[in-house]
Amino acid sequence: MALSKNNKFLQEEHPPFLSNGVKELFEMAQSQGRPDDEIALLRRAYEFARKAHEGQKRKSGAPFISHPLATAERLVEMRLDAPAIAAAFLHDVCEDTKYTVTDIQKEFGNEIAFIVEGVTKLNKIKYKGSERTAESLRKMFLAIGEDIRIVILKLVDRVHNMETLSFLPPEKQKRIALETIEIYASLAYRLGMTELSGDLEDLAFPYVYPAEFEWLTQNARERYADLDRYIQSIKPLLEEELKKENIEVIDIHARKKHKYSLYKKLLKYDMDIEKITDIVALRVIVPSIEACYGTLGVIHKLWPPLPGKIKDYIALPKPNGYRSLHTTVFGPEGKPVEIQMRTPEMHAEAESGIAAHWAYTEFKKREPNAIKKGRQSFAHKNQTAWIQQLRDWQKEFESPNEFLESLKIDFFKNRIFVLTPKGDVFDLPEGSTPVDFAYHVHTQIGNTTTGARVNGKMVALDHPLRNGDIVEILTQKNKKPNPDWLAVVKSGEARKKIASFVRKMEEEKRFQKPGGEMVEFRLTVHDRVGLLRDVSQAFALAHINMKSVVTETKNRTFPVLIIHALLKNRSEFEKLMIKLKGVKGVEEVGYKLL
Repeated sequence: MALSKNNKFLQEEHPPFLSNGVKELFEMAQSQGRPDDEIALLRRAYEFARKAHEGQKRKSGAPFISHPLATAERLVEMRLDAPAIAAAFLHDVCEDTKYTVTDIQKEFGNEIAFIVEGVTKLNKIKYKGSERTAESLRKMFLAIGEDIRIVILKLVDRVHNMETLSFLPPEKQKRIALETIEIYASLAYRLGMTELSGDLEDLAFPYVYPAEFEWLTQNARERYADLDRYIQSIKPLLEEELKKENIEVIDIHARKKHKYSLYKKLLKYDMDIEKITDIVALRVIVPSIEACYGTLGVIHKLWPPLPGKIKDYIALPKPNGYRSLHTTVFGPEGKPVEIQMRTPEMHAEAESGIAAHWAYTEFKKREPNAIKKGRQSFAHKNQTAWIQQLRDWQKEFESPNEFLESLKIDFFKNRIFVLTPKGDVFDLPEGSTPVDFAYHVHTQIGNTTTGARVNGKMVALDHPLRNGDIVEILTQKNKKPNPDWLAVVKSGEARKKIASFVRKMEEEKRFQKPGGEMVEFRLTVHDRVGLLRDVSQAFALAHINMKSVVTETKNRTFPVLIIHALLKNRSEFEKLMIKLKGVKGVEEVGYKLL
């Protein structure tokens, strides 16, 4: 696309190390049809950041501005809105220069300042080990609830930092890479940003598992090349057959499996690379869902499918919103090959996840008739519900270790789909039991579970469920959870609910002792004027006297109020907890009986 005549910025001279990158970024932004006022905003943000970081260098020796420029470029590729891209240019300004959030606000307005401040908060982590990681994640989930763009920007920021990780000391390399693979990549995947997740994993792989990375690089190189040639030979055959059936094809291309993803799969197959059929897959992009299924029929007419290898993620999307049709067939010469079918919308969502939804939302503002033209929203109810569930769920844990481990089990592990007899679908961690399923359906069903039928047959309550199982839970009134279930369940949600019930029974006994029970409350808060007054009022309305109040702020982004109070019974305690959670600015409420 030709440059706008009035956009002199693209014609201006820039330092040699930046000129190409700057020019390409703004050319890409213009080619996407962004209006002149957005281009002007991005130009101002870039210039502000360039001047603010002038003279600063990265550890690699490159000018500091190269980092925000690379971050902004990725957001342009993902088609995020102009405020998010402007914030990408500015995201390190408040932390590494003399300028403050107030300066950003005055120059660029509240929205961009809010995103920049959110990313700056995520960067201010002082903890070590699991405390540090848990605090980082807690802040990320708070940011997800406030504005998903903050987390998207942070994930993209981490990609570029990983690309320059070699310039840091070895001990930092290992720690940052491990955190990237376990947390950042997993979070990106759960948000549906599979391409970004794969990039993060591949960048971290050689630092976390150097020997395994070297082995895979050596042993997979020829396999990648052979399969790529094979896929390219299949492509014209399929194109010709689809043309005969009058199925429009938007694009057909090869998809190479990310290295770390291949390594994880090899672990399940005794490191036998010959058993992996999707190292390189053929991806077919067609205009509609009907065309996806039509393409599947054409493929199976050409080549026989492998039994059990047809996966319909359109009818049953993955928990992160991924939709696509997959089949593995015996192609020419009898070689197995995976073929994926999806629409352009599914493809955009598979690559960028929640970011694609944001891009689509912005697109609708510019083109109100988009829905009428047959384009569908990228937002899936289960995906947006997961974000809210994640934000609420993380408040329940008092111990950072407990929170982190439950998070890895419930949200960052492989998932299975299990159905009720009525066809309602629940997604659970791999290896879940009927007890896990019961608690996901409803807490009361879990608490009163006595038995289970899986696919019509009675099974033990520790029976591991499989993808597609139909589960019926048998209950009995007045039945109570068995503490032994804690050793059976796999999901953090079920474990938390069982432990909560057991803890309540134990606490009930303690509250019954003469004189009541001393309780320590720990309130994680967004500090504001009048907060302590409102917290005190919650205690007063519950007719409970606070014995002491201490504020803990050292090494914390969010202050913690530590309050001691004497409570007479559990009912009084539960009413107070509800009141405290309703106070504006109180993000988490923890407690322990003293």
